[in-house]
Amino acid sequence: MLRKKTDHMQYLDGMEVIESNLMEKVLAAVKEYDNDGFSNRDVEKALSKELLSLEDYAAILSPAAMPYLEDMARKAMKETRKHFGNSISLFTPLYIANYCENQCVYCGFKATNKIHRATLSFHEAENELKAIASTGLKEILLLTGESRYKSDLVYIGETIKLATKYFSTIGIEIYPLNTEEYTFLHHCGADFVSVYQETYNTDTYEKVHLWGSKRVFPYRFHAQERALLGGMRGVSFGALLGLDDFRKDAFAAGLHAQLIQQKYPHAEISFSTPRLRPYKNNAENGPKDVHEKQLLQVMLAYRLLMPYAGITISTRERPGFRDHVIGMAATKMSAGVSVGVGGHSEEQKGDEQFEISDERSVSEVHQMILSKGLQPVYTDYIRV
Repeated sequence: MLRKKTDHMQYLDGMEVIESNLMEKVLAAVKEYDNDGFSNRDVEKALSKELLSLEDYAAILSPAAMPYLEDMARKAMKETRKHFGNSISLFTPLYIANYCENQCVYCGFKATNKIHRATLSFHEAENELKAIASTGLKEILLLTGESRYKSDLVYIGETIKLATKYFSTIGIEIYPLNTEEYTFLHHCGADFVSVYQETYNTDTYEKVHLWGSKRVFPYRFHAQERALLGGMRGVSFGALLGLDDFRKDAFAAGLHAQLIQQKYPHAEISFSTPRLRPYKNNAENGPKDVHEKQLLQVMLAYRLLMPYAGITISTRERPGFRDHVIGMAATKMSAGVSVGVGGHSEEQKGDEQFEISDERSVSEVHQMILSKGLQPVYTDYIRV
């Protein structure tokens, strides 16, 4: 386990370096972004356009846009219905391990946090997959802590193969990989990769990632591009809102996703909007100045920047907020969630990464979606 404070902008041995200038473009744009440099007129001009420029996107993320949330919501809903109809996709996460070799100050899985650690055996993993599949869900997100030693590539690959027996769409949220490793997991059956930069402020990134391989900012930044080069169908972007200036982080995440879409037009792009949450041994962890109105602003801005991108709303948020944003901006939501290791077929085996706010079952979420005149979607892809 690497515990010394290495240079957070330098690659470690074994980390693949790809030819890409996207990080430099994003960091340069963020450096120029001034939250307070926009007026009501700038926001109104942006909202009058069919397609947003980067300057327009910056405007609708600024404090000047807060009085225009209703206008943004109406425009966002129009775009969401145009590209996604009334459909809301359902999935659930399955944590198969919670061992981690990183020291990230905001995370319940961090290496020094005294929690119960566990890894599901293949038998236990299959029981979990069966239990989740019995609810009707056909999309699964497999997660681990970031430990190559405790959750190695072969283990993850074999668990993905088990998942293909029960699910038509399989996503992974694990430690970043090299291109050939993503190719291996894609051949095992993985379709999508979620990697969140947490914060795009490199100074803050260094301060909150004390040691471990996650400390290396550029390797994490280029993970989505390596995943696509490795054959993955889609990738997800996002920042952990509340770690730093959430507007700048959302601006960076949106630009990052847009640049990837331009470079890889075939890729399916999605956003997630997680906020800081309390975790075991740290009940005070919270998202600073990111309240629900600010979170809504970020989601609406993502929708208006990239009308065709998926947006996921997680169980970090309270049920009322989740119900409000589906169909308006969000197109996918989790249901029947456990964020500990296992916990679907029997008692969970390892402690949670964070506290969730929405504990509703799949059937309860299904009925809520119907009550809003929307259509729950369990399968949008057939594996052949």
